[in-house]
Amino acid sequence: MQVRIFRPPKTAMQSGRHNTHQWVLEYEPATPRRPEPLMGWVSSGDTLNQVRMHFATVEDAVAFAKRKGLSYTVEPSQERRPRPRNYADNFKPRPS
Repeated sequence: MQVRIFRPPKTAMQSGRHNTHQWVLEYEPATPRRPEPLMGWVSSGDTLNQVRMHFATVEDAVAFAKRKGLSYTVEPSQERRPRPRNYADNFKPRPS
């Protein structure tokens, strides 16, 4: 089974970065998703794509994947680069 290990970015609905510090192990879908004929919901025959496991470090997630015999890919995390700004810059005239 293929799993992917990544650190989730903050969602657009979040102002803080609370849920972005943990690493997530997520199973890759084994079967394609398809719309259900009766209700039109998207379904899959594989129930492992509902499983998301959270780990404190990437080493813990890799150790778990190795222990269970799973092939894994680690996606590097995107580090936040804050841009320093001054409050007075909000009122500077900008060229049109």
